[in-house]
Amino acid sequence: MNDYSRAGRTFLDHDPSAAARSAADHDEVRLTKREIEVLAQVTEGKSSREVAEALLVSKRTVDFHLANVFGKLGVNNRLQAFRRAVRLGLLPTDDEDG
Repeated sequence: MNDYSRAGRTFLDHDPSAAARSAADHDEVRLTKREIEVLAQVTEGKSSREVAEALLVSKRTVDFHLANVFGKLGVNNRLQAFRRAVRLGLLPTDDEDG
């Protein structure tokens, strides 16, 4: 962690994803219906463009929802998002389908 001082104030460099991970581990994470829909399709291996076509939205909208999901879950990629969402009970697992 780096300290930066300016005008008598101290600013700390911090890792925002670490803070989000900590929050995701300790607080209830709430995803919107659309964020869950996007994440579910992404975990099926679909690209952002394929998800966009399926949901009748733009690729940019899908990427926006994914960025929100990553932030809320405190993760950096799709696989981490899937794992965290399943662990938190936000997505069904194969065991729950049958």
